[in-house]
Amino acid sequence: MSSVFGIVGSVEIEVAGETLVLLAKKAVLWPRERMLVIADIHFGKAAAFRASGIPVPRGTTTENLDALDDLIDVTGADHVLFLGDFLHARAAHASSTQAAMLAWRRRRCELTLTLVRGNHDKHAGDPAAALGIDLVDEPWTVGPFAFCHHPDLAADAYILAGHVHPAYVLQTRFDALRLPCFVVGPSRMILPSFGAFTGGYTVRAEAGERIFVSSGEAVHGVR
Repeated sequence: MSSVFGIVGSVEIEVAGETLVLLAKKAVLWPRERMLVIADIHFGKAAAFRASGIPVPRGTTTENLDALDDLIDVTGADHVLFLGDFLHARAAHASSTQAAMLAWRRRRCELTLTLVRGNHDKHAGDPAAALGIDLVDEPWTVGPFAFCHHPDLAADAYILAGHVHPAYVLQTRFDALRLPCFVVGPSRMILPSFGAFTGGYTVRAEAGERIFVSSGEAVHGVR
């Protein structure tokens, strides 16, 4: 489905009196605020595994930054809001990871960046000050929305959160496919994990919830 905002593969929904756009690249656009909302990017996760002696591929930081660039260019967003777990662990402060992030920030110096601290951020420590990220604690309320990392937090607004890394299984008699998904309920939305190399947790729709899966090319409502 194409959005009236011209973003191919996206789906628009009405939440708390506002239009939100679910993007195939696993993020949400709030058009009125030109805000791109991203959950669980987990910079430095692969570096943390390598620091523990586990051989995993390199390049996930660059992959995450390239994906961010693509979304910013497509949406025209001027504010990127991270719903926690920006850094995976203290190993994310490694010089190579930091250098890539700082180079990206210099190219995107006009952006407003906000991080709602998540559980991994508390262990990893705050991002480098040179990245110019505004740091806030959950819930962080803007208009009708409470931006959180944890979806079960109490808030007097509609919650947008991450933490769970939700995925949904599409199944036929002969095959099954597991895809990242958005979980949209009456009082909260849980976003899929944005980061490369982050995995997912299989969920089912609870009462009143809708599930939207992303194939990477398009978003599809399945429940």
